[in-house]
Amino acid sequence: MLSDKDRIFTNLYGFDDLSLKGAMARGAWDGTKQILERGIDAIIDEMKKSGLRGRGGAGFPTGLKWSFMPKEVKERPHYLVVNADESEPGTCKDRDILRNDPHTLIEGCLIASFAMRAHVCYVYVRGEFIREREALQRAIDEAYAAKLVGKDNIHGYPFDIYMHHGAGAYICGEETALLESLEGKKGQPRLKPPFPANSGVWGCPTTVNNVESIAVAPTILRRGAGWFAGIGRPNNTGTKVFCISGHVNKPCNVEEEMGIPLRELIEKHAGGVRGGWDNLLAIIPGGASVPLIPKSICDDVLMDFDSLKNVQSGLGTAAVIVMDKSTDIVKAITRLAYFYKHESCGQCTPCREGTGWMWRVMKRMTVGDSNPAEIDLLQEVTKEVEGHTICALGDAAAWPIQGLIRHFRPELERRMAARKVAAE
Repeated sequence: MLSDKDRIFTNLYGFDDLSLKGAMARGAWDGTKQILERGIDAIIDEMKKSGLRGRGGAGFPTGLKWSFMPKEVKERPHYLVVNADESEPGTCKDRDILRNDPHTLIEGCLIASFAMRAHVCYVYVRGEFIREREALQRAIDEAYAAKLVGKDNIHGYPFDIYMHHGAGAYICGEETALLESLEGKKGQPRLKPPFPANSGVWGCPTTVNNVESIAVAPTILRRGAGWFAGIGRPNNTGTKVFCISGHVNKPCNVEEEMGIPLRELIEKHAGGVRGGWDNLLAIIPGGASVPLIPKSICDDVLMDFDSLKNVQSGLGTAAVIVMDKSTDIVKAITRLAYFYKHESCGQCTPCREGTGWMWRVMKRMTVGDSNPAEIDLLQEVTKEVEGHTICALGDAAAWPIQGLIRHFRPELERRMAARKVAAE
């Protein structure tokens, strides 16, 4: 269990002063100039040593991603874009950072931009986030007024940061669709290559990082890579903000160490499962796009990238959605199938046609209006969608259904049999 001295987001719940003065009292902007004076190579090397993996879902090593940017700035300027389009169902960590601890993000943007030779950063905020946008803009204005950022700031590195408010599209959480939207175009994913590090926003070298990934960087560089790497498990290091929702007694966001047992996370921070642990049916451990896991796996699984991958699920954004035995599990997954069908941009045929087809089949299976052979057909179609689209929305639509078939096939068959008996 993480000790309070190791928490990075010390105002995650907004209990303390939200202003710049309050943020600085909690340690923000402390020695930022000295961090920049270490130089680009030293900063990136420290980030690599920390073992930080992206907190937006993919889990790609952050320091390595920063190192992909060109080593020289030529005719095209470099950009940092922060992905605050937190649209994954069940995920609500970044909004609390934006609303209650925004200066951790702004300081992180300055340091990350310096490490990638970028002088401009854009923070792309989800369309539904109104109070969060206002809080971030207040913090940006405070930082400019105090000359912490700007062209003539006290850190000696010219840097501008802008907040861009999206229109509320799930697809814009995909980094290239986000860049398209930022440019004023329709939010549709781009074919890769070229990758954003070579040709991103306005055709310039760009790195897109999640809010949490950037916001933890200043503390890592202040306290050292060894401190961060010493928390959690090998290849799954550091702290993580977990979002716990659903059938628990106290839904919450909590910063904990990577690799904490799932059961411990829920019982110590969320007051346990409603009706007790034995009343648990299943958990989606990483946001709506990852496969669910039944109670038998939840008993012992650890909350990190590799442990969840080993049980054919994923950490994703660490949005823990708890479902007790009162849940209609088939109906729940059908609702997610409708979400992905609704949010598909329609650019790729497997996703455009497949998400709608899968939802319609799932809708029939909810009431048992199907036959066992269709379960195998549905599984086959999820495999035809998965991995055959420009972005990962196709995977996100397929995985919840695959998890349902993998662990709850008997429930699907039971409904079909019950409907057949009722019809006779």
